[in-house]
Amino acid sequence: MTSNSRRTFLAELRAFAPFDAREAAMRNRLVAFVAAHDDAFDRALEIGHVTASAWIVDPTRTRALLTHHRKLDKWLQLGGHVDGDPDVRRAALREAREESGLASLRFVDDAIYDLDVHSIPARPGEPAHDHYDVRFALEADPGEPLVVTAESKELAWIPIDALAQYGADESVLRLARKTRRLPG
Repeated sequence: MTSNSRRTFLAELRAFAPFDAREAAMRNRLVAFVAAHDDAFDRALEIGHVTASAWIVDPTRTRALLTHHRKLDKWLQLGGHVDGDPDVRRAALREAREESGLASLRFVDDAIYDLDVHSIPARPGEPAHDHYDVRFALEADPGEPLVVTAESKELAWIPIDALAQYGADESVLRLARKTRRLPG
């Protein structure tokens, strides 16, 4: 990452208005992490790395597309590693397309939607580490066919008010709480 794009990204992170105190703490962790690590976008950085996610909603903002993640066995928003790409928007859109097969995806807003820092458990050949997740709100046509990839057990358009019934964790529930703030 060039120093100019790094400064721009850090400025965007610093300007991000957190939803609550927990997200403010995660923003501060993410800023400190990116400032301290030139290789923050590289998944080879074993202590952690920046990732990108997409909170995908339908046009009525009543359903969200979630994946039942194969390795983590949880219902989550789509997303993944940026693989060294500091353009987190591009990475979020790429991951959303790859993990859903959707072509109708569009950004609801260009701004960062959410920030989250979460631990990933150790697996064979990979130590436990943190994901510094930058999330964007996207919209898609729920009538478009979905393509389930090897990363997912299932994909589903889930009513936002039913997410807790799917065992959604606090970070996904925060994404849902923010949905009513999206431009329509």
